Amino acid sequence: MFDVLIIGGGVSGMSCALVLGSAKNKSFVTDKKIGIFSHQKSSSLQDALFNNAYGIPAGKLGSELLSESIEHLEKSYPHISQIPNEKVLRIEGNSPDFTVITNKNSYKTKIIVVGIGSANTFAIEGLMQYVIPHQKALPEKQRIQLQNNDHKVADGIYVIGTLAGWRSQLSIAAGSGAAVATDILTLWNNGTQTHAHDSIR
Repeated sequence: MFDVLIIGGGVSGMSCALVLGSAKNKSFVTDKKIGIFSHQKSSSLQDALFNNAYGIPAGKLGSELLSESIEHLEKSYPHISQIPNEKVLRIEGNSPDFTVITNKNSYKTKIIVVGIGSANTFAIEGLMQYVIPHQKALPEKQRIQLQNNDHKVADGIYVIGTLAGWRSQLSIAAGSGAAVATDILTLWNNGTQTHAHDSIR
């Protein structure tokens, strides 16, 4: 049983995983089992070039960021389970007992975080009732989002990045994933507002 499973290995999903991973030494996180479906083949970053993203050198390719983020997560936070090359097809159950079914396996989890982009090809059974037109995309792009209130879709289900209704900017997607990670940390910390910072002090 996972405590949280993140669906999507793009900017928002990796950002969420990195923040959760960095909190590993907090007493309320040490026993938590965290996983991420790190499938990236369909990420919009595959064709991206960055000159305007804070903290990222000009000319950085999105494809490089994707592979570097996988390595970063693996090296810095190896306790987070990376599940590559699996596509989520269906979600069953209710909080805190979900089953996530992929093309290869099934997994039990208490919390689900969905961050796989806003393309209208979205087809995860069990979430289709939350699909609405994207509120911040041009209508002709036919983008979608999951209906949510501050990233929360339903009890135990969160959505991040463009699928949460945010615009397609790397820094916005990263912040969205980090925001949900801190919401989950707050939940695990019995409602006490929580974040995760590293420091040289």
